[in-house]
Amino acid sequence: MSTFRRSPAKTSDFDQLKGSADSRTSMRLVWKSLDKMRCLRKRSTIPFLGFLITFLLFLNLYIEDGYVLEEDKRQLRESSAHPTTSERYGHTFRELTNFSGTINVTYRYLAGTPLNRKKYLTIGLSSVKRKRGNYLLETIKSIFDQSSYEELKEIVVVVHLADFDLVWCENLVQEITRKFAHHIIAGRLLVIQAPEEYYPSLDGLKRNYNDPEDRVRFRSKQNVDYAFLLNFCTNLSDFYMMLEDDVRCSRNFLTSLKKVITSREGSYWVMLEFSKLGYIGKLYHSRDLPRLAHFLLMFYQEMPCDWLLIHFRGLLAQKDVIRFKPSLFQHMGYYSSYKGAENKLKDDDFEEDSIDIPDNPPASLYTNINVFENYDATKAYSSIDEYFWGKPPSTGDFFVIVFNKSTKINKIKIITGSDDRQNDILHRGALEVGEKLVGTKKGKQCTSYITLGEFKNGHIEVQNVDHKIAFDIECVRIVVTASQKEWLIIRSISLWTTQPPSQ
Repeated sequence: MSTFRRSPAKTSDFDQLKGSADSRTSMRLVWKSLDKMRCLRKRSTIPFLGFLITFLLFLNLYIEDGYVLEEDKRQLRESSAHPTTSERYGHTFRELTNFSGTINVTYRYLAGTPLNRKKYLTIGLSSVKRKRGNYLLETIKSIFDQSSYEELKEIVVVVHLADFDLVWCENLVQEITRKFAHHIIAGRLLVIQAPEEYYPSLDGLKRNYNDPEDRVRFRSKQNVDYAFLLNFCTNLSDFYMMLEDDVRCSRNFLTSLKKVITSREGSYWVMLEFSKLGYIGKLYHSRDLPRLAHFLLMFYQEMPCDWLLIHFRGLLAQKDVIRFKPSLFQHMGYYSSYKGAENKLKDDDFEEDSIDIPDNPPASLYTNINVFENYDATKAYSSIDEYFWGKPPSTGDFFVIVFNKSTKINKIKIITGSDDRQNDILHRGALEVGEKLVGTKKGKQCTSYITLGEFKNGHIEVQNVDHKIAFDIECVRIVVTASQKEWLIIRSISLWTTQPPSQ
């Protein structure tokens, strides 16, 4: 039992834990059934939802890779002599492979309780005792300090203390409670723990990649830590952000996140990345958390979590990385949680202050410039490190953005060319904004335009557009005013909308 000090109001949580033997037994049977699954190649027809057809092919390859041992077969024959036990294994395995459901774990609430109202964003952290240095308190402080009062209303931070040293956990909870009491009371901070009884055996694990045994144990347990954290956070918010426990945040990162999410409306994504390091700044729809939690549990001993994430993203049909710049989160720790080894990795795309991510309202993009390969028009309108690339344009060629709904624009900034192709700029061109949207055979387009300015050295930036234009803008258009021999790269189109006055 936990040694945590608790107020009388929380006693029922721990009394409930005493009666959870059946749940723990069920969880242990899940791990046993997973071991049995290594031998059951013919069970690959179990339905895992539509996308798991691919998953099962991967699982079949996994089984064929010399993983079926004679001892497993012997245990399977022994278990088949006990029908009741086999039926129980089958039941728990079916529960586990129901990827849309949560995992049956009774968590300890060490500080705070979930609110009834769903938030916009959950930020999840998993932390263990380190041999050298501890950055968790600084990370929590950075999350709250870098958020405005309005942003704080939309987030909840969940810390999973995943170390089995209960004395260490208790001392850390006391520190967290003392420093962040008002956030706990406001329902913005929860500290939880998944009891050790729910974990699989961490002995005799597969030695993939020639990793030493203690390294395999560390990364395997970390996968389970994250799985239990994701499982807990499933219904707390619309979106979920994973951070590590040694991270510094950029100012008003939530506002930047919301801009990016809004700009991706109508497009499919599984994971958006706001840092290029580790398991930092990875954003998910909360509806995908149960599947991700189950996936980490299924392959907890196979590879590190950041490698598993790549497979998960691919299985859900997001082929490419979608990473945004500048990075919103920075690794600040100097010592790893694994053996206290030095880990001084830094994200050189991180900017702590003056992050001015454009709004880029949802829109459709069209051009009559010949597109090269897959460098299509939409890539100029994204915060991702990609661009539009077209063959030499002629006088009168255009590149137009048609908004889903009319909007007020404050600033427009367009950059053409790239560092390695500095001559692939728009040498002569104009920037226009339009209204009176109509539908044609070639799609929607505006019938009336006003010119805002001319490109200079391939760039243009116009401030206070809403003061210069009387109407709400429905189209933004780039027009080529002179033919050129060079190809054209439109590296970025950035639009900032006019914020409505505070009520």
